Amino acid sequence: MPKIKTIYAFISIDKDSEDEGVVAALMGGMWMPLVAADEDRVRSLKPIAQQIALATRKKIVLAKFSVREDIEEITPAGIGG
Repeated sequence: MPKIKTIYAFISIDKDSEDEGVVAALMGGMWMPLVAADEDRVRSLKPIAQQIALATRKKIVLAKFSVREDIEEITPAGIGG
């Protein structure tokens, strides 16, 4: 699996303020954020984002984040790091 260099996120924009939030959808009984690391996954999430925009009557933007900064490493207990 290649190193992740870019993350895409569907973001809901509140029209009356500058508030934003990552859009999530209920999938298999769990809330899943609409975030992707490749364009194939973005394409698969777009119809879900469209349904959410229609249901909430809010604008959703697809944002691309491409500056990576690793800030912490979390390792399993008992393993070096």
